[in-house]
Amino acid sequence: MIRPRLPFGAFCIVALLLILSFATLADGMILPDDPSAGWLTIVYHDVTVTIRDGVVTTHVDQVFRNDTGVDVEGRYVFPLPQGAVVSAFTMWVDGEPVTAEVFEAEEARAIYEDYVRRAVDPALLEYVGRDTLEARIYPIPAGRERRIQIEYSEMIVADSGVYRYRYPLDTERFSARPLERVQIRIDVETTRPLSALYSPTHTVTVQRTSERTATCVYDARDVLPSQDFWLYYAVSDDVLGMTLVTYNGPDDDGYFLLVVTPPALPSDSEILPKDIVLVLDQSGSMSGDKIEQAKEALLFILDNLNPSDRFALVSFSDDARTLTDGLTAVSADAVAAARGQIAAISAGGMTNIDQALSVALALFETNERPRFLIFLTDGEPTVGEQDPLAIAENAFAANSTAARLFTFGVGYDVNTVLLDKLALENRGNTTYVLPGENLEARLSSFYRTIASPALANPVLEIDGVEIFDVFPRQLSDIFHGSQLLVLGRYRAENDVTAIVGISGDVEGVATAYTSTQRFSATALDASFLPRLWAGRMIAVLLDQIRLYGESDEVIDEVIRLSRQYGIITPYTSFLVDEGQDMDAEEMADAVRQAATPAVGANAVSGSSALKTLAESETVQEGVDQIQIVGSRTYFLRNGTWIDAEYADEETIDVVVYSGAYFELLRRFPEIAPHLAIGEDIVLLIGDRFVHIGAEGAEELTESIVDQLQG
Repeated sequence: MIRPRLPFGAFCIVALLLILSFATLADGMILPDDPSAGWLTIVYHDVTVTIRDGVVTTHVDQVFRNDTGVDVEGRYVFPLPQGAVVSAFTMWVDGEPVTAEVFEAEEARAIYEDYVRRAVDPALLEYVGRDTLEARIYPIPAGRERRIQIEYSEMIVADSGVYRYRYPLDTERFSARPLERVQIRIDVETTRPLSALYSPTHTVTVQRTSERTATCVYDARDVLPSQDFWLYYAVSDDVLGMTLVTYNGPDDDGYFLLVVTPPALPSDSEILPKDIVLVLDQSGSMSGDKIEQAKEALLFILDNLNPSDRFALVSFSDDARTLTDGLTAVSADAVAAARGQIAAISAGGMTNIDQALSVALALFETNERPRFLIFLTDGEPTVGEQDPLAIAENAFAANSTAARLFTFGVGYDVNTVLLDKLALENRGNTTYVLPGENLEARLSSFYRTIASPALANPVLEIDGVEIFDVFPRQLSDIFHGSQLLVLGRYRAENDVTAIVGISGDVEGVATAYTSTQRFSATALDASFLPRLWAGRMIAVLLDQIRLYGESDEVIDEVIRLSRQYGIITPYTSFLVDEGQDMDAEEMADAVRQAATPAVGANAVSGSSALKTLAESETVQEGVDQIQIVGSRTYFLRNGTWIDAEYADEETIDVVVYSGAYFELLRRFPEIAPHLAIGEDIVLLIGDRFVHIGAEGAEELTESIVDQLQG
């Protein structure tokens, strides 16, 4: 029986081991006949995918290099997606083609278990239960390469209107060195308009070429990918597409993700006219590259205003001054005059943030237009009102038209509490531009996202199911060419059909969009959702501590959620330090201390990390001391991987690689990806915790099986 120093408390996520968890796949790997030779290096891994409605063709191109220093002979294996049909396999050796064979799951199991025994490495166990493509690899001389290409086809079926595509990309344990290049390119074509297009696992670039076609690309260099690639997409004829993904297991409330997608390619008549005020800090600290980059960014925005927009320019140092005649309609003459004003700006003087905000906010008028204020500064207030709390209160009071305030902090000398409060309390957000980053590029990129409003002041209503803990708590305006992600919890004892409505303003006219969506009582596919939601929740709680003061209840909740869901932040990094043996009070003190700085590099990096966590569309990857398998979180403690739900209770002990170990795997195949984490692990099987390690049973008795089966 194992007793860790740090018990893990109650775990809210479902205790069920998911089918899709142990269906985890891996891209191709070469298993050397002599495991002591080590793994070969995967030089590059390129994947090209075409999706035509639900018909998918995947082409894989890999190059392996033998960096072991000795000739290597072995076998190439590629665990196949369920139901996939291999249409091509290509590898040539000395001018001769190599043939490949597909083994069904039970035959493939013998390949993996044999290699696990000989290599004394459980990593391959996560592929048990999958059909496998295998080819014999003739000796690869030291320093030489082998190129392998595979093509296979499969069908994916929409579930509640949502298609899910998965590509096996977990190569972390099967390449001797980082991959020089990993690229996945997916071309999607649908017969109905394409609405949501979203990856919860990888940061992708998306180019929508028409309302029915899009290209999605993931590109990385010098990496060891650690998780499979997922892509979700949906089709919709609605003007405002709404795509719902749910996760709900037994004994827990559900999680939902709502992806709201306006048309990506609007006509001129569909773009809402907006009012925008640009505020530039021209104090002495902005001299040099910063002021020049800021001016170039303002010129970019001016040149990309829509014809129906209005704009104003404000600059400030000791005092604030308006460089335009109030809000000015876009015209060639108005833009030319504004360009001249920007060219004449030079840096000098002090920083009067309070007055600048007051002057800028007074320019807005109460009307039907979306109203945006972009505020750029590189320092703390040094003249006029200098108390950050008072400045934030004054700005909120001055914002009588409910304009959205977007703050840009340049460098490490900004007051993060001030900028974050200004953005949070005025329905905007903050962007921090670090020393060495290109301010022009960051500001220009931001403007592209807000250039074309589709729906102002949106409000979400869901009728027919109880929802709670929804983030963001206040929706941002919805823009053409982007997606809005809403995450939350729900309660449903049975499958529920609910009406999802989003209402807002379109040129002053109240407009509502509705969609019928199914909230499932049992939905196990999207196991990423609990952690994605937890990231939002933790970010909100940490911001509450930073901006409004500490609370023991909030601090305890941050620590509980971070541990339970495996979400690590700059404020909870102590959770992954094996050397830490903290009690509850010491943990709370660590959070308080991390949240204290308002100015400096740590303050900027911490605030930026929370913003990323609060807005990220992808699940936070694990760190060295954390492993995530399906809905389970494991922490490394004193060399043992321990399920986060485990709380110092009695375990059933089994010797690793013994007969009992492999019999457990045969009786409970769902544990395969969990065993793959390591040789010393405490995991949940049924209702009992099992400790796999150096001591325990070597044969699996019926008594043990009965305990595990309840």
